[in-house]
Amino acid sequence: MPEYGYFLSCEQYGPAELIEQARMAEQAGFHALWISDHYHPWNDEQGQSPFVWSVIGALSEAVSLPIETAVTCPTVRMHPAVVAQAAATSAVMTNGRFRLGVGSGEALNEHILGDHWPPAHVRLDMLEEAIQVMRRLFTGEEVNHHGPHYTVENARLYTVPDEPIPIDISGFGPAATQLASRVGDGYISVMPDEAMVEQYRKGGGGGKLVSGGTKVCYDTDRDEAVRTVHRLWANEQLPGELGQVLPSPKHFEQAQQLVTEDMVRENRVCGDDVDEHVAELKQFADAGFDRVYVNQIGPDLRGFFDFYRTKVLPQLQQTV
Repeated sequence: MPEYGYFLSCEQYGPAELIEQARMAEQAGFHALWISDHYHPWNDEQGQSPFVWSVIGALSEAVSLPIETAVTCPTVRMHPAVVAQAAATSAVMTNGRFRLGVGSGEALNEHILGDHWPPAHVRLDMLEEAIQVMRRLFTGEEVNHHGPHYTVENARLYTVPDEPIPIDISGFGPAATQLASRVGDGYISVMPDEAMVEQYRKGGGGGKLVSGGTKVCYDTDRDEAVRTVHRLWANEQLPGELGQVLPSPKHFEQAQQLVTEDMVRENRVCGDDVDEHVAELKQFADAGFDRVYVNQIGPDLRGFFDFYRTKVLPQLQQTV
């Protein structure tokens, strides 16, 4: 049976709100936390973007749940040596309850220093080299590295956890999934795609952790929930590679004009139908995921957590 976790959205909430949501998630019976790592929100309506590593420090004191970034891009905006130090400190502060989720990123967050935004195959090469650098640093030994993308000289992390930090890799296509299966300690996706899970496991992932996540909008008024999702997260319905190449929230707002409320209604769980919420998460269980994270888009956080504590999570435990 999968474990069910809660997905904290740094794009939509400030630090204090995220900490309170984590407390509510633990009290509601969720078993783990994902937290997004963004420099910008996807659009101005979302309105937030705190520094994830500061929030993780606070989470380590507020809750006892495992925490994972979903996901960090350790390649352009932040050098992998700096991400390694942040991740190592997070692992120490959480007593080993931290996993580092990584991915190849998107221009929205990563081009802010004026660096060239490379094509997908180059970004995956950079990600693989970054993982190699970080794993060497996690040993606590001095590292010197001169690779095609990164240079590290006389770098040593003095604050490191007793056990190596697991690095899970996000993959939304065959190439990224292949990289995850070859070098990752786990696999991350937000699509309940059984074929991708099978590719990951057969390609070398074996019995390693496979984690997935989704968003819902709990509200007693379904139409209001649809309007809320359309206002805040219409970007998720954009096709193709737009999510990876558009450079600013304003560009996403322009593109989101292509997304209708009917598209949201068809593709996102909105309202308070228990069966719909259960079916959404069960898709991931049926596709072979080990952990499934859910994020509440709407403003009724207390209602959402009560709804999942009393109705959704108990039914998932009975049906899976």
